[in-house]
Amino acid sequence: MSNAVPEPVIKLTEAFARLPGVGPKTAARLTYFLLRAPDELSLSLAEALENLKAETRFCSVCYNITVNDPCDICNDDRRDANMVAVVEEPLDVLALERTGVFTGKYHVLHGAISPVNNIGPDELRIRELVERVEKDNILEVIIATNPGMEGDATAMFIERELKPKGVKTTRLARGLPVGSDLEYVDPVTLTRALQGRSEF
Repeated sequence: MSNAVPEPVIKLTEAFARLPGVGPKTAARLTYFLLRAPDELSLSLAEALENLKAETRFCSVCYNITVNDPCDICNDDRRDANMVAVVEEPLDVLALERTGVFTGKYHVLHGAISPVNNIGPDELRIRELVERVEKDNILEVIIATNPGMEGDATAMFIERELKPKGVKTTRLARGLPVGSDLEYVDPVTLTRALQGRSEF
């Protein structure tokens, strides 16, 4: 950038540009918006970012994002502890919760197997899932990874790992469009996919 642009502006623009889905132009627009905005807006944004990192953690049971550990879902005795839905990201938990149909618990992998991006099974929370199945008397694991090559590869790997454990392993029905992410799927489609899940 030109010397006419102050260093703090450059640094914030570069920070915004590192966020997913934010290109250089959007990053610059956000930066200049905050420059013109009332001080309270910038300060509340800075405080929210600081609190996000300081007050949230991963649940030690399901690895969802939480303030309390274990999280509220893992602590809820009304939920079916014998049924666990395995999802790629915390946003997928929100998508399934919006359906109001799933009453079990979750396990968040924090990604999917992707050799292109150097993400193998060891980078995900698969080992913890297998240990949880062995320890917690889980009767059914619903693999709710995103449809597509990475999600399917992850689902097949998990199914292979769980097969010797004798646990029922199901996959969401294929009513989900291939290549889409769970967080963008409407609740009706997701409900049908849950209800129409099939065994491996």
